[in-house]
Parts: sequence; C-alpha cells; structure tokens
Amino acid sequence: MKQNLPVLLLKGLILLPSNDIRLEFDNDISKTIIDVAGIFHNNLIFVVTQKDPLEENPDINDLPKVGVIGRITHKLELPNGKIRVVITGFRRAYVNEYLNPDDDITEAIVSEVPIEEIPNDISIGTIRKLYHELEKYIKNVPYISNGLLALISNTKDISKLTDIVVTQISLSNERLMDYVSQVSALKRVEMILEDIYKEEQLYEIEKKIDSKVKKELDNSQKEFLLREKFKIIKEELGEDTFFESECDELRESVDKLNCDKKVKNRLLKEIKRYENTPATSPEIGIIRNYIDWLLNLPWNIYTKDYEDIKKVLKSLDESHYGLFNVKKRIIEYLAVKKYTRKINGTIICLVGPPGVGKTTLAYSIAKSIKRNFVKISVGGVSDEGEIVGHRKSYLGAGPGRIIDGMRRAKSSNPVFLIDEIDKMSKDYKGDPASALLEVLDVSQNKYFKDNYIEEEYDLSNVMFILTANSVSSIPNALLDRLEIINIDGYTDLEKLDIAKKYLIPKICDSHGLKKVKIDDDFILDVIRYYTKEAGVRELERKISSVIRQIVTNMVLKKSKVSNYILQVNDVSKYLGNALFFNNNISIQPQIGVVNGLAFTSYGGDVLPIEVNYYPGNGRLILTGSLGDVFKESAKIALSYIKANYELFNIDYDLLLNNDIHIHIPNGSVNKEGPSAGVNLTTALISAFTNLKINGNIAMTGEITLRGNILGNFKRKYSRNRWIKRKNNGG
Repeated sequence: MKQNLPVLLLKGLILLPSNDIRLEFDNDISKTIIDVAGIFHNNLIFVVTQKDPLEENPDINDLPKVGVIGRITHKLELPNGKIRVVITGFRRAYVNEYLNPDDDITEAIVSEVPIEEIPNDISIGTIRKLYHELEKYIKNVPYISNGLLALISNTKDISKLTDIVVTQISLSNERLMDYVSQVSALKRVEMILEDIYKEEQLYEIEKKIDSKVKKELDNSQKEFLLREKFKIIKEELGEDTFFESECDELRESVDKLNCDKKVKNRLLKEIKRYENTPATSPEIGIIRNYIDWLLNLPWNIYTKDYEDIKKVLKSLDESHYGLFNVKKRIIEYLAVKKYTRKINGTIICLVGPPGVGKTTLAYSIAKSIKRNFVKISVGGVSDEGEIVGHRKSYLGAGPGRIIDGMRRAKSSNPVFLIDEIDKMSKDYKGDPASALLEVLDVSQNKYFKDNYIEEEYDLSNVMFILTANSVSSIPNALLDRLEIINIDGYTDLEKLDIAKKYLIPKICDSHGLKKVKIDDDFILDVIRYYTKEAGVRELERKISSVIRQIVTNMVLKKSKVSNYILQVNDVSKYLGNALFFNNNISIQPQIGVVNGLAFTSYGGDVLPIEVNYYPGNGRLILTGSLGDVFKESAKIALSYIKANYELFNIDYDLLLNNDIHIHIPNGSVNKEGPSAGVNLTTALISAFTNLKINGNIAMTGEITLRGNILGNFKRKYSRNRWIKRKNNGG
C-alpha cells in the first residue's frame, strides 16, 4: 500500500527498524517536518540518510530509494526553543517518488517492503547459526559486550534480529546504509556473518603482531614499540608500497599548485607529518583531511570575464524581466572593469520581498559574464565558526562556508551569493555578521584567513552578491559596506508580462505541452484572485497546476490536442473558487470616507477610512484591527481638529456631545503605522462639516498636533480652502 509521508533527511546518522534514534532540532524547517508528521500522518515519518554528509543541498534524485518508516514516540519542547524527539524505526519501505511541494519540506510516496516469507526450518536454523557465531565472536573479540546475547535471546523474527545485531557491532556508516537498503533478512544474516568473520581475522592479526613485537623489544620502549607495531601492520597488510606511493602523489600535486611558497612549504610539512604518523593514530585522518583541503582550493585559478556588454545585457534581459537598476549596476561594473582593468570592490546587496528573483538573478549574472557561481545561505546562522571555520584542535573541525564555497566554485573569481543575510543571529558562539565584515571589506579580504586553513586566501577577485528581505535587520557595520539595490514587487501588468515571456514557455516545455494559448484576462484573474505576493512564485505554481491538469486530461483521454485555448471563464474550472478579493473602492464623493494608501509585503493597496458620529459623550471608538501607533494617529487628528475647530467652521458642541467612530474595513488584517494621520484628519473634518471627499483621491502622510504633514506632503489645511469647498457644495 502506498502512502505519502514527510521526509526527515539525516547526515551521518542512520536509523534501522526496531531501533531508536534521539534527535534535537533548532531550525524551523525540521520543526515543521516534525509538526507535519504529528498533525497529518499520525506521527509517522520517512527517514533516510544522505550519501554525502557534507552536501548542504542534496539533489532530490540522489536520495536513497530505500528508507525506514519511523514513528515519533516522544516529543519534548525545551525552554531554549529546541525540540527533542525520539523516533522508533518501524519497517523498511521503497521510495516510489520524492516530492518537493515547497522549497523547504520534502515528501515521499513510499510502499512498505513486503514481509519475506521464510520457511520455519530455515528460520530456526539461521537463528541458531547466527546466535552460535555471535557467542563465538563475543568470546574471541573483547570489544563487544555480552549483553548483546541477552538482548536477542527471545527474538524469533530474523528481520528484527538482524536489525538489532548490526547496531551493536562495529560498522562504518557506509556499511550500515548497505544494511538499510538490503530488504532480504537472509541476505542481511549473510552480511553480518561476513562482517563477524572479517573482524575476527583482524583481531587475530593484531594478537599475532603484539606477540611478535613483545618478543623483540623491551616493554619500556613505548615509542619504539608503537613504530615497530606500525611497521609490522603494514607488512602484514602489504600497504608499504601503497602508502609511499600515496605520499609521492601528494608531493607531485603540491608541485603543480600555483600558490604561494608559504602554502607549499606548509603542505610539504604536513605530508611529512602524515607519512610519519602511525596508521592507528587518530591524528592521521585529521592530517589527511587538512592536506586535501589545501590541495583542492583553487589557488590563483581564474576564469575570463565575458566583456561584451551588449550581449551581457541581452542575456540578463532573456532571463529576468525588468530590474533595470540591477542590470544597470552590473553593466557599470563591467564597463569600469574593462576600462580601468581593475576590480571594483563594491558589494551589491539585493533587497526585496520573497519571490522577486534575487537568487536567480545572481545566477543569471554569473552565467552572463561566464563566471563560476556558488551560493551559501546564512539564514539562521548564529555561530561565527560557520563563516570563518573552527580551529583544528576542535573535534570534527572544518573550514567555514566561505572557504567551502570557494572549493566548490573551482575558481578564485566566482560570483559568490550570500543569501538571507538579514536572518543571521548572534549568541554565545559569536556574531557571524562581524565575521562577514572581513570577508566583504575590500581592504581586508585579500588576506582572508580561515581558522581551519590557517593560511591567507585572496578573496579580492570574488564578486560578492548578497540578498535580504529587509534592510532593517542588517547590522549597521555590515550595512555600511553594502550598496543596496531595492527590488520592489511587480505590478499586475508586470506579472502578466513575466508570465507570458518567461513562466508559461518554461512550464509548457517542462510538461511536454507544445501549443497552449492563454488569454491575458485568464492570467490577470489568476494574479488578482488566486495569488497575493510581491513576486511570481505562487503565480508559477498556479500556472503549473493548470498545465498539469491539461496534460492529465490528454493522457486520460489518450488524445493530443494540437492547440489548447484558455479563456477567462476557464479559471474557476482549473483553480476553483477565488482565494483573494480586491478592496471595493467607491469613486463616488462621500462624506466621512477617505481612501488611504497602504503598504504591505505584497505591494501597495488602497484602504477606505470611514468616520461616523452619533449622540454620546465625546468618546473615540476605533475598530478594524488597528495597532497602537495607528490609534495614536487618530487621537492626534482629533486633538488637532478640537484645537482648530474655528478654522474649519466646526460646531464644537458636535465634538463634545457625540461619540466618534473610526473604522477601516477588512478587520481580519492588522493595520499599523503613523502615515494615516492626514487621512484621519480629512475624514473627521469631512464628517463634521458635511463636505464630500472626491473618491478619485487617495492620500498618505503623518500629521502633527500643529497640523504639519510629514513626508512628501507639505501643504497645511487652510480655512479659506475649506470655506471655498463648502461654498462650492463639496
């Protein structure tokens, strides 16, 4: 039976059936996965382990095709905001398809592995054989606890037995992943026996080596004993020649490097240290890892920039609509570089709401100038070691994301995208924003030094591009080094153009649909009534949904229509009822109603502000989910009118003997900000003077107690203006 489950992707950890794993999460994506499993899937979750634990964003096609269905048996929310869970492995399952419904959560359609039918006599004999070999193994090899036998003594299920045993013996992660992917319990028994026999042979060799060394050397000569032991190990395994040739190959690689002499000397010193370190020493892996990092960095490897400015601009226009300021800035950068033959050290930061194309634009820039592209995300990073690395003295130390990005870029002058810089935080582990200062400062990054690499690496030729959703969250010291380029949300007509020129051709091509004609009104209805965003991500999803339905109908009917035409009347057929509705703004002149300009994360909007009054005692009533600042603006507007009632020819008794009600429709949406002061003042004056307000006018601006309008509006209300309007009837 197939079922759809959220995927929990592990790095360096492996869950097998009949075993538990304890995890602690502190990022929003992992918490969301746990919540989705609890709310929609009865705490069931599909657990797989990625093949490369260093890969930050593994390709969905590279994920394992066999995993373990687990159940969240315990969940504890800690005071520090983290979530601690215990997941118990249930059984193996095949992956029919991985799905990625959004950018964060991966889901999988899985089907459970059928229960293997094993004859009773074979089952009993196999269990006896495994139990006997485990007894012998525990007796001969002192590394394994005899508690394993007690753990499996009452287990009669071969599949469960193998999954318990493999977690108790010493195996590498790669080998454990082989056990997860092996669905046959009998074959897993064969694998366990193979691993047990191999371990027993290695232990016998160790005992033989110890015996030889003890006969030849005095026990007090500890250091000499270890070296002789290492020598005999290499003789027994026949690795002498291999190890020497490996070191020779490393030295040849050092000779080919185009790096400073200081770096080469450091490498040669580390290779010699690696050569003289015993194979059993825990240091040998650390040394080799460090050598590999230094060898794999692109020292003084540069790609040649494509300097045909007209063709670069054409390439950017083909991939992104509009964004003239960004494209203009890139062209200026290339022009100055071509003219002066020098690097312009300005760091560009693209700021705008989600979905407007900041990340894809950076990739298009790299593609247009033919530079390598690399991306890191610093959203949620709170440890500065993630940026500048950890020193080798720490367990599991490695370079920071900057050096790791340069290694992946394979050149010293890539386009380097640092995503979500406004979402960094700081705690006791340091301030990653401060660590970025050295990376982005053109006067310092030529001599950038990662804590792990410990050698200077030149970042001055890197074209850094940063992205953020809001400037307000970027620390001032970092903001001072950036050139901010704002990417605003698109208007409906711009989205229409983007859909016609970019989205629809791309979606149709990916779905194999050659000819489809979509009316402009159809697309505009999707934009206005089915999406509410600054960018075009949701629009792309909606159009993809429509195209998928068309393709599905074609497959079900086993026919290929040469030309599909979608008109405005077809929108509800494919997408259902409308999800959003525009505010119904009346353009007829009204008393006490003013149109206000509003700013939202989805773009601009117009909100009517309504004022009414009735007999009472002068109370001010505010409704419509108004924030504290908005309420203060209403009080300021009323105070200003009371202080200047004669100026506007208002009967003061009306202000004292009536309750005033101010309301903004669409009460489910919170409204905040001081810029409605001029609207509130105008609406109040209109209500108390019976003067109609032109419905074609919308306004915004903060008002002071003295009647000054802040912002772009400098005109004050005047008595003559209101008298003139009153005499003209509105």
